[in-house]
Parts: sequence; structure tokens; C-alpha cells
Amino acid sequence: MKSLSVNTYLKLSVAVALLTIALKTGAWWLTDSVSLLSDAMESLVNLAGAMFALAMVTVAQQPADEDHPFGHHKAEYFSSGFEGVLILVAALAIMGAAVHRLFNPQPVEALGLGLALSIFSSALNGALAWAMLRKAKEHRSIALEADARHLFTDVWTSVGVVAALVLVGYTGWMWLDPVVAIAVALNILREALHLVRRSADGLMDRALEPHLRQEIDRTLEVFAHQAIRFDHVVTRQAGQRRFVDLHMHMPAGWTLGRAAALRTSVEQALMSAVPGLRATIQLLPMDVEAHFNDPKDLI
Repeated sequence: MKSLSVNTYLKLSVAVALLTIALKTGAWWLTDSVSLLSDAMESLVNLAGAMFALAMVTVAQQPADEDHPFGHHKAEYFSSGFEGVLILVAALAIMGAAVHRLFNPQPVEALGLGLALSIFSSALNGALAWAMLRKAKEHRSIALEADARHLFTDVWTSVGVVAALVLVGYTGWMWLDPVVAIAVALNILREALHLVRRSADGLMDRALEPHLRQEIDRTLEVFAHQAIRFDHVVTRQAGQRRFVDLHMHMPAGWTLGRAAALRTSVEQALMSAVPGLRATIQLLPMDVEAHFNDPKDLI
């Protein structure tokens, strides 16, 4: 069976978000619970985030052009940052509603049906988030991963809300409802800050993960010997794409054809060792050094 694409998962996320909004809004309307209201508001953020993620993934998949010769892969980081900002706004709105209810407690009603709707919507979100996270790791899609992690946050939020409302039903402690809503807000606020920080980090050309850098070094060691050495190895990642730039030094007496053939072999080995990698290798004679960070280059 052919696996679903990243775009298809995000379209499913939009559809599930619409259904979840309907279910959780119904649960809030039946119970008048501010914690269930906070849960429904977070689902609105899920919808907006999934729609924006779908748009940015579509942009990221466009091929390189004259204005963007390295492609559009970084568009996914905008999706992650946007979703983080949306979660932040939702958290502040939830806190406002919860604080008001804390000082003006109201009884909750029709808990049985309301909780059933909330549990059903959470089960949908959990199943989709699990599948999306697996797909995100497979394709290294930060937009899909951000959406999946947000859905997981929504699931744990709902679990906490349901547990609290069950306690409210048994104990009659009305203050538990707004207190849980505040806890929900603090939890999704933490997730928001994580997403914003990670998207900003990605836009600043973060280096590859240590285990991938080790794989690159091991591959280069296969080709290195007395006549060949490598230096100035620099890595970066942009969305799903990975890059490595380096210098390869060789005897000055080699012909251009021999040097180019070896470079091709090194590039192919690197790209086989690290999926999604693009290697750029500059050829230099053994006795020539290239210098970086010269003060004149920073003017």
C-alpha cells in the first residue's frame, strides 16, 4: 500500500481539526465548562496551524528557480513559527477566561455526554498525531512535526480536562475547572515557546545533528590518505534539505580530470551516507590554504 504524502496528512489534519472543533464546542455548550472551552479554543489553533502548514509545505516543495537557487525548503520554518505564535495567543486567551471563571465559579452540567464528545475527539487527534509524527521523521518535515506535536499537546490537554471534570462531578469543587484551564494554558504556552525557538533556530542555518556529522567524517576518512586531505567542513540544514561544504586538497600535479573524478566519488559517497544531503566540494592543491573570517571579508 502506497504511503500517504506529507500534504495528505496535513489535509487530514485540517479535516480532523474541523470535526474536533465541532465536537469540543458541543461539549462546552452542554457543560458550560471553561476548561472544555479552553480545549475547544486550542482546536481552533490546530485548524489555523494545519492550514498554514499545508500552504508552507506546498511552497517548500517548489523546485529551485532563478530567485531561489537553493530551493524553498525554509518555508516550513515559517509554518512552525506561525503555529507557535497562534498557540501563544490561544494560551493567553484561555488564561483570561479561566481567571474570570475562578473568581466567578459556575456549575458544570451534562458532564456525561460532554466528556464523551471530548474523549472521542481526543482519540481522533491522538491517532492522527501518532501517524503524522512518524511521517515527519521519515521526511524530515518540521511543519508536519510541529503540527503533530501540537496535536499531542491537545490530546494531553484533553486528558487533563476530562480527569479534572470527573473530579468536579464527584467532589463538587467548582474551582477545579478554572484551575485546570490555567494549567492547560501554561502547558500549551510551553509548547508555543518551543516551536518559535526551533523555527528561529532553523532560519539561522543550524548545523546538522552530531550523528550525521559523524557519518560525514567517517565517509571522508575512507578517501583521506597522504595525498588527499579534507578541511573547512561546514554543514547546515534547510527544511528537509541538508548541505555540506568542504575543501579537498590533492597533489598539484594531478590533472583536472583525475581530481574531478575523485570529487564525484566523494560527493556520491556523502550523499549515500546521509539521505537528503547536497555536497559542495572545492578542489585545492595540497600546498594551498583558504582562509575564512578575514576582517576584510566582514566589511
